[in-house]
Amino acid sequence: MTAIATDTRAAAPATGARPSLGARITQKLGGTLVRVLLVLVGLFWLVPTIGLLISSLRSPDDMSASGWWTVFTKPSELTFGSYRKLLENGDITHSLLNTVLITVPATVLVVVIGSLAGYAFAWMEFPGRDWWFLGVVSLLVVPVQVALIPIAELFGKVGLFGTIFGVVLFHTGFGLPFAVFLLRNFFAEIPRELLEAARLDGAGELRLFARVVMPLGGPAIASLGIFQFLWVWNDMLVALVFTKSGTQPITVALQTQVRQFGNNIDVLAPGAFISMVIPLAVFFAFQRQFVSGVMAGAVK
Repeated sequence: MTAIATDTRAAAPATGARPSLGARITQKLGGTLVRVLLVLVGLFWLVPTIGLLISSLRSPDDMSASGWWTVFTKPSELTFGSYRKLLENGDITHSLLNTVLITVPATVLVVVIGSLAGYAFAWMEFPGRDWWFLGVVSLLVVPVQVALIPIAELFGKVGLFGTIFGVVLFHTGFGLPFAVFLLRNFFAEIPRELLEAARLDGAGELRLFARVVMPLGGPAIASLGIFQFLWVWNDMLVALVFTKSGTQPITVALQTQVRQFGNNIDVLAPGAFISMVIPLAVFFAFQRQFVSGVMAGAVK
């Protein structure tokens, strides 16, 4: 028996053996190459943003004469004159306000209604619950283009066509199926024992939702809010169909300025940069919650 045990120990691989020199070099070079590649990809992704920022700080004459990269040899070309002119352009400033008035309510409504519906589908018993949820999920495959004409006719009959409220309703309606689907699946992963303990302590459904479910669902709710905010802020198709000159958002206003590119180039660059930097700021502000929500949905 001793001989057999000795042979077994001799045949077993040395799990704590130190890796060879070649393996260590390959591992270090591999990690370095990956980091260098990621840095290069990040810089490449930032080039258009940097170019737009620099272009927004140059005069129209300088932009027409040379590319934005020449500013590194001529930093004196940088000026805030384009931003001052942008603030004096009533169409652009009004469209920025319209974008906020459309995006914020459309995001808040989708988050609030989607959270309540997701909790109901996950933890409340009512007749036909699964069939109702299948109906909501089936709406995910309905493209926006299919509903443009029918809803435009409906809004025209009820007096909502061309109004900000009508655009908010459209974005809310098309954002809710994804919101309900996402939050229902996230809320369903909450341990049942935790909810039952809260009910035993006398918590009603609304209090249970506000005190237990909402804090636990923070990452998923933040992810949904970011998705919805970016989609509505950057939307132009719905805005082109359902808005008028006084209610158009920044995307439509910039598209209108493009038609007069030669005369408004000093307004386009700062307007486009502001339109892009605001959703980026929102994303980076909630980046940690967004990553947590994505990872929570990927790991069960």
